[in-house]
Amino acid sequence: MHLSLYRRFRPDSFEKMVRQEHIVRILKNQIEGNAIGHAYLFTGPRGTGKTTIARIFARAVNCEHPKDGSPCGQCPTCRALQEGSLDISEIDAASNNGVAEMRDLREKVQYPPVTGKYKVYIIDEVHMLTDAAFNALLKTLEEPPAHAIFILATTEPQKIPATILSRCMRLDFKLIPEEDLEKHLKSILDEIGKPYEEEAVAAIARAGAGSDRDMLSIAEACIVYADTLTYDAVCAVLGAADFHETAKLVSAMLTFDLETAIGCVERILSEGKSVGVLMKDILQLLSRITVAKTCNNAEKLLSLPKELYAEIKSIADRADGRAVLRATEILIKTESELRYVSSPRISLETAILRAAHPESDADSEALIVRINHLEEELKKGVTAASAAPMSEVRHAETPPAGEPPEDDFSFPEEEPIFEEAYFSDEPAPRSRKKAEAPAPQPAFQPAPPAAEVQQGEMSAEVAFGKFMRTLRKTPKSGVLFTMCSDLLATYEGETLVLTTESDTIFTALRRDDHRKAMEEIFSGMGVTAFEVRKKGAKPAMKSAIEELKNNFGDYPIEFK
Repeated sequence: MHLSLYRRFRPDSFEKMVRQEHIVRILKNQIEGNAIGHAYLFTGPRGTGKTTIARIFARAVNCEHPKDGSPCGQCPTCRALQEGSLDISEIDAASNNGVAEMRDLREKVQYPPVTGKYKVYIIDEVHMLTDAAFNALLKTLEEPPAHAIFILATTEPQKIPATILSRCMRLDFKLIPEEDLEKHLKSILDEIGKPYEEEAVAAIARAGAGSDRDMLSIAEACIVYADTLTYDAVCAVLGAADFHETAKLVSAMLTFDLETAIGCVERILSEGKSVGVLMKDILQLLSRITVAKTCNNAEKLLSLPKELYAEIKSIADRADGRAVLRATEILIKTESELRYVSSPRISLETAILRAAHPESDADSEALIVRINHLEEELKKGVTAASAAPMSEVRHAETPPAGEPPEDDFSFPEEEPIFEEAYFSDEPAPRSRKKAEAPAPQPAFQPAPPAAEVQQGEMSAEVAFGKFMRTLRKTPKSGVLFTMCSDLLATYEGETLVLTTESDTIFTALRRDDHRKAMEEIFSGMGVTAFEVRKKGAKPAMKSAIEELKNNFGDYPIEFK
């Protein structure tokens, strides 16, 4: 008869256990010191060895010649217990959870052991017992016979009454690290002669999520899938979506390419993948991107094929860290809500839409993501402009012989020297002709000269350029600098008017801290009055005058 891997390779001694050293040490010392307790509570996640250690301990306490605390397996008592004996009883509390079963156990526990020194009762899933059953068991735990040992195993200790917990020695099992799961699986594959890829073993260990039994159950399906255990075979067995398609989706989401992201979702789901599986794959990929972005030894930690890791690393290098965090938080929240919605697909698409379109959110995280994106675009524009050879700049600044010098802007034939206006300490030239292949336009573009009014010797463009140079050198002003780079500068009388199309930037620049910082810089420049205005909004004074005219048109009002 075929035995499953987790049954075939179940440890029969403490030395063969995968981790749980803290529990093994306690039990060994009790056996060697003849200080065995009468009731134990084994608690912890599934598949971590609770029942296995309980069985080893039950045989070890009855062994005539234990070796380092483990049963020898050679003495008559060990052989009798291996063949089956009434001295070790396993009870499934999920199906025997009534008071009648516990009363029957209370009666049988009075009889002495048949072959060994102790009768051991292993009650699995003990939290499934009813309140009446716990009350029936309580008296036995309070005053057990000298030959009786109880081992209660559970994954949910919070459901066990305090009266039971106080009478047991509690031992908490821990999840098994992936490294140990990999070693255990490799030893099994080597023993059965199954060829494998290192990445495939790592993928199965990750899927086990700290449970040795879960890992071996997954491995059993993967082993029979193909002659060689490969990473692709493991992904196919686990039902994961195509890696490259998922990576394309996540990359588009993190670079705010909404059309590509939604298209990838449609293609993956049309292949038959469920929304839950796709959500899990996206979150797993985001987790790997986070590791690749933050850890120096990410390639070793992730244990992926080289081409897959290279793709993840490429996405991590291009993505903004806050965008990754924000997308992860949105998708985790959506995943927890999927069980309650009637249209999981729409919920997933909405989450992708929010992550790939931060303009749709008004919260602070979305604003920071947008500002970081603006900073990156600004940096690219400045880098491209500053990379132009100086010969081209001189040629653009010096008019050909016989032609008059150009003193003013001429749109669209000319463009401002953005990097010099902002970052140079020298006066910026007024204009230069466009090259045949123009560099990307910077975020800030000065207003046309027709709308510009001079104030003294300093135009609105020059004043704003000087303001930006000073702001750039001011400590801790990166966010304010990025928001101001989107402004258009003009003069209205003595007031320097800074205009933006963004509601978010308009609201942020009106905050006290930003307003104060701008006032200090403008004051040092000699600009006595400035105003931040939303494009299309009327000046406060003009709006008030028009309102008075509309409301009191029948009365003579003099405006000064």
